[in-house]
Amino acid sequence: MTLSIQDLYDRLQLVLEDPDDGEIHGVNTLEQAGSRDLCFAENPSQADAVASSAAALVLVGEGFPEVLGKRLLRVAEPRNLFFEIAVWFAPVAASQGIHPSASVHPTADLGEDVEVGAGAVIDADARIGSGSRIGPGSYLGIGVRIGNDCVIGPNVSILRDSTLGDRCILHPGVRIGGDGFGFRWDGAGHRKVPQLGRVVIEDDVEIGCNSCVDRATLGMTRIGRGTKIDNLVQVGHNVDIGPHSILVSQSGVAGSSKLGQGVVVAGQVAISDHVTVGDGARIGGQAGVVKDVPAGVAVFGTPARPVKQALRESAALMRLPALLKQVERQQQTIDRLERRLADLGAVPSNTSSPATPSGTGSD
Repeated sequence: MTLSIQDLYDRLQLVLEDPDDGEIHGVNTLEQAGSRDLCFAENPSQADAVASSAAALVLVGEGFPEVLGKRLLRVAEPRNLFFEIAVWFAPVAASQGIHPSASVHPTADLGEDVEVGAGAVIDADARIGSGSRIGPGSYLGIGVRIGNDCVIGPNVSILRDSTLGDRCILHPGVRIGGDGFGFRWDGAGHRKVPQLGRVVIEDDVEIGCNSCVDRATLGMTRIGRGTKIDNLVQVGHNVDIGPHSILVSQSGVAGSSKLGQGVVVAGQVAISDHVTVGDGARIGGQAGVVKDVPAGVAVFGTPARPVKQALRESAALMRLPALLKQVERQQQTIDRLERRLADLGAVPSNTSSPATPSGTGSD
């Protein structure tokens, strides 16, 4: 896509005071921008970077300093506007329809403008909403439901009876609806517990590469609308994740736990089974959550505890080697004093009891 600077201003409903015949071909960082790129800068300390950038146009805050020889567009929120404009330049491939090598079951129902890539398999009674795209090598199982305008990347597996809402994005290698990790010990071995539930993913959910969402044992595993899941995340059976939550890569949520609305789970966090995390809670990286977290609380560490407490304990732990040396020195001093006291107690006294005076008898 190519926009003239005049077209860009027109789209933004802004007035271009100084005519400019320049063009915008894309977006980029200040350092890597070419002469036809749009960039943004938020901090006045970036003025030198703006001055040395080749960018055609830079979005800046309203209080950003002037930069000689650079066209600046002053807006209230340069970062937000930049990413809104960036969407205009995102490539959108035209639908290729159903590839000849794809396998679509006769009972499957495909909406208008659905794309099915090479080698993909759409099983019996699956339904795909209008405008959705199924990537090469992906599999949609029996009874799967996909909403409108979804993007299912290459080599994704969505197993039986799983449901996706509208505008969901599943990146390559995602696995939806695999059996939950359910076994029982019968005295002789681990016996599999049938996983008879399903997965429900609501509208506008995005799931990163090679993440897994297990089906429920009974009932459903649910991912709330607007939730974003990073790469390599594990969501166990019967987990319920509320709307607009964030799960960062390599985090895991064990079975039957519940996350509220707007929860943020940082990288490599482990959340134990049957735990409730309240609305708006934040879990720091590599934390181990073994008990409920109240709404709005930020926790950190293993076991996870309030951030201030965890940081105080961490600071104290860092002082431990010095404290041990101090205790060792004090113990050595005590030992020396005890030996001296013992030595003093063993020395014979130089004083003796006063002698009984001898009297002289009188006749």
